[in-house]
Amino acid sequence: METIFSTGTHSRLAIVSLAATICVAQMQAARAEPAPPFRQLFQQAQMAAPRLAESAANVRVSQGFSLQASARPNPMIGFEAENFGSTGRANSVADAQQQTLSVGQLVELGGKREARMLAGEAGVNAAELRNRQVVVDFGYDLAIAYAEAEVAQGRVVLLEDALMAAQEDLRAARALVNAGREADVRAVQAEAAVAAAAADLEGARASAQNAFSLLASLAGVLQPYTGVDSSLLPLAGNLPPPPELPPLVTPAVAAAMAERDAATRRITVEQTRAVPDVTASLGVRRLAGDNATAFVGALSVPLPLFDRNRGNIAAALGLRDAAEARLNQARLEAENAYRSALAQAMAANARLTAGTQAEMAAAEAYRLARVGYDAGRTPLIELLLARRNLTTAQAVELEARLARINAEAAIARLMGQVPFGETP
Repeated sequence: METIFSTGTHSRLAIVSLAATICVAQMQAARAEPAPPFRQLFQQAQMAAPRLAESAANVRVSQGFSLQASARPNPMIGFEAENFGSTGRANSVADAQQQTLSVGQLVELGGKREARMLAGEAGVNAAELRNRQVVVDFGYDLAIAYAEAEVAQGRVVLLEDALMAAQEDLRAARALVNAGREADVRAVQAEAAVAAAAADLEGARASAQNAFSLLASLAGVLQPYTGVDSSLLPLAGNLPPPPELPPLVTPAVAAAMAERDAATRRITVEQTRAVPDVTASLGVRRLAGDNATAFVGALSVPLPLFDRNRGNIAAALGLRDAAEARLNQARLEAENAYRSALAQAMAANARLTAGTQAEMAAAEAYRLARVGYDAGRTPLIELLLARRNLTTAQAVELEARLARINAEAAIARLMGQVPFGETP
């Protein structure tokens, strides 16, 4: 009896656990929503995307460094006591107790503070321009992810139609086989075509789910989207034609120029640190033996015998040269990327035109093949081939639309704009 009771308890617990899992899954599915239009999604992502949050934090970091660069050295307060606790007898003024209270101030020479402030401002400018590039690049990635999710969704719809057409072909084939007008092998061929179409559909659904998840992750959304309501693909091709020559300064080039300037400013900072500073102090000394008070002053200057900051100056020069090299690389990449994007846009337009014509031809060929097969004039193998060609032509058109989105988004990024949106 004890064993039976334990087994029943575990069974009930398993049922309760399974029910709770189903409820959680249903609640998550209920919270899942389709992706909003692209512009709205981009605005929402600016508040939630981790990549943008990190870039904005880097700007605040540079602003903090710039604020600290303008700070002056703090004054120093010192207290000295002499000849206290002596076991001997004070026989002279020199042996009497003395207390000195002084205030010291480090005086920076060589323009150190001004150099730090200019370097801090240059650092803020570089961080802001790099943040602008991050926003533009993020808009590009978001547009591509949005378009890929839309294409994945369209591919699912396409393959659902293809599966329905294959099933209709199978029903027609079975009817002809039952009527004795076709051999049994035709039904087997139609069944194989249905199985292949179903497998393609399942793969497309998995790819679409992955595309929706990637889009949600990029936008900073926890739950994956269930679809894309607003279409981004028709926006491609409606933009004004881009200029033939690449822009002189892209966001990446502007950020690289600002980083080069900031590196140059840091050279001056390191050079000024080689200039010795002066520490001045002024104090009041109490002479216990004479019951008198005296003022004291002092100046101290380090001797630059061993440390002249040569290593830091050399390192700053190397950082400037590296920044200059990155700037040259950014210019070359921007120019070549712009020419490549223009060529890809032209090729995508040609592919889209050809793909549209091919889809129309494939649709007509499938219609004629279906009419001929129903009339007994066209073999089943030609009908299946015509349907496969139609599905392929529709998929090619989707890929051509995606390629045009990619090209136009790349051009917008190089122009410093969020694709299909507003300038950040």
